[in-house]
Amino acid sequence: MAGSQGTPGGGVLARGRAVREGEGASRRGPAREPAARTYARALPVVPVRARGLTIEGADGRRYLDCASGAGSALGHNHPAVLEAIRRVLDSGAPLQVMNLTTPVEDAFVTELLRTLPPGLADHARVRFCGPSGTDPLDTAAALVRAATGRDRTVAAHRWVPDDGGPGLARPAGVFLEPAGSAAEVRPVPDTVVRRLRALTAERAVPLVVDERETGVGRTGAFWAVDHSGAVPDVLILAKAIGGSLPLAAVVHRADLHEPDDSSAPGPEGGGFRGNQLALAAGAATLAHVREHRLAEHAAALGARALARLRPLTERFTCVADVRGRGLMTGVELTTPDDDAPGPVPGTIGGLAGVVQRECLRRGLIVDITGPAANVVRLLPPLTVTEEQMTAALDRLADALEAVERRCGDRAPIGGQRAPR
Repeated sequence: MAGSQGTPGGGVLARGRAVREGEGASRRGPAREPAARTYARALPVVPVRARGLTIEGADGRRYLDCASGAGSALGHNHPAVLEAIRRVLDSGAPLQVMNLTTPVEDAFVTELLRTLPPGLADHARVRFCGPSGTDPLDTAAALVRAATGRDRTVAAHRWVPDDGGPGLARPAGVFLEPAGSAAEVRPVPDTVVRRLRALTAERAVPLVVDERETGVGRTGAFWAVDHSGAVPDVLILAKAIGGSLPLAAVVHRADLHEPDDSSAPGPEGGGFRGNQLALAAGAATLAHVREHRLAEHAAALGARALARLRPLTERFTCVADVRGRGLMTGVELTTPDDDAPGPVPGTIGGLAGVVQRECLRRGLIVDITGPAANVVRLLPPLTVTEEQMTAALDRLADALEAVERRCGDRAPIGGQRAPR
């Protein structure tokens, strides 16, 4: 057929069509969709093609995507993921089957169990849930409440492990995000994780580890909790495990369950638990990261990236701190006259938005995180090369330099911080 991908010039025609459709979408989007779509406002890019670290917009510009979509381990359209999806499509298998056991689901679970620490993998159950960010959290909370008969769940930093008051010493579960991706990218020290594991075990309190953004090799170990050697009772998984497609699951010890697994409505809720394409993409992602030792690559390249970024705290007055683990890095921003940071213009959060826009002007996509929206976060795919990482860091430094000039209170480039 003339103009198809398989004929001479077909790829050019297809790309032109995608660009035209993208331009139309860019014009129509603001009128059709709600103002709550903050990503579309902060990152006004209409992507039409993507591969690995790179996104091509409808305007023809190419961007280095250091948000990796939603933290995808392999970036965009990895060949192993695409091949897995094509096999399912070509097989004629149903694409959505709620939570029925299928060969695709079985392959995913088998691959997932290979990646877990032995203390959990040997006695693990896998529960699929809705694919949103909150669904696996709700599933895990319902699970530990039903299993313990207690109602209160707490975040690790809010837990008071003493026996001095009712409800404080023995909650239904203690939730921990070991690498702190959403909490300003503050990795929890391994010694603290091990101590928390010991305390929860002593008090028969389930330890629930949230790996929605930090798993699948991101931090330099397959799961961020692996750095400490601690074995959780429950593991919350999402984002990276789906190979760019929506997928979420909760892994837990087999003996941690409600009295009647078959009838409990809470932990098994959600109508999109059996998406076969996401399960196939997820199995391919887990296998590729494991077989190609991409966690080790993330550890080595991430350490070099941190070494390059840390001097920015002396080079720019707007950079308060640089921290991270593996290929998850946070650059914390500050302004000299902001005692009470907040995500409004003129404050730290506003400054982060300016940095994000300056990065975009230079062809770099970065994310912003933290309660004050003042941490620029880099989450490149684990397949990123040294050359690509260098290009991304150069663009970030150039953006910070531009912002520093606009701030007025700055140190000479390459010099020391100006007095505050």
